[in-house]
Amino acid sequence: MSTARIWFEATRPRTLPAAVAPVLVGTALAWRADGFVWPAALACLGFALLIQIGTNFANDYYDFVKGADTAERVGPRRAVASGLVQPGTMKVVTALTFAAAFLVGLSLLPYGGWPLLAIGIASVVCGYAYTGGPYPLGYNGLGDLFVFIFFGLIAVGATAYVQTGALTADLWIAGAGVGGLAANILVVNNYRDVETDQKAGKRTLVVRLGRPAARKQFVAAHALAALTPLLLVGVLGTDLILALILAAMVLVEGWRQTAELAAADTPLKCIQLLGKTGRWLAIYAVLLSVAVLV
Repeated sequence: MSTARIWFEATRPRTLPAAVAPVLVGTALAWRADGFVWPAALACLGFALLIQIGTNFANDYYDFVKGADTAERVGPRRAVASGLVQPGTMKVVTALTFAAAFLVGLSLLPYGGWPLLAIGIASVVCGYAYTGGPYPLGYNGLGDLFVFIFFGLIAVGATAYVQTGALTADLWIAGAGVGGLAANILVVNNYRDVETDQKAGKRTLVVRLGRPAARKQFVAAHALAALTPLLLVGVLGTDLILALILAAMVLVEGWRQTAELAAADTPLKCIQLLGKTGRWLAIYAVLLSVAVLV
């Protein structure tokens, strides 16, 4: 494999819609409020992608160090565990990626002021703490909450805020819908790895509560995503017909994906569903943005 291919796989491209989706929706909300600022939107996209990639790199390193990525695990190849990247190299590149994210975040200070510095620092710290540090979030059942907050509420809210200078109810509503579907990517990933995570002491929410509870969480996220466009009708006055169509599409796709998750009795089936959840998040973000802009 080429070096470029190895590092591209290490970014975990199937998870990257979780970074792009909230920026797209937040920018659509800013545009509707006549506040679109393209340099700020572009900087938000760069920051979100770098935080996502840095978190994935840190996860690659720490899961290997902590013994969660072993030969028993079935799933996309991990760069460090497979021997393609040395642990020390991954650790350095992780730090450089987070440093780059922080620098990109600094470029947003003229638009949003010093509160954004706190968001930037918290994003980097939590990206590391997802699998590293004395109390790794992903190892203690808090990974889903991290994704919901940072790739839903904060990402959508901050993207719109740096362009409009205002925090309004529609940002939190849209952020909740996007965050729920982003967390579903993690649900499927952890659903697949229950047995190996248990052996490694990685107590994800699926390990703690079991697969039936994970399926209920999966359904709840789709219900929240379906409710989001309907709530935006009342808050923003968006088109009711478009909102109803989008809500119906979410419920249908949610039913299909939940049935697949319930039938996923092999890691391969979970891997296939993992790709679908990422693509569905991207599609949802586009459709929700259209519903906001029309």
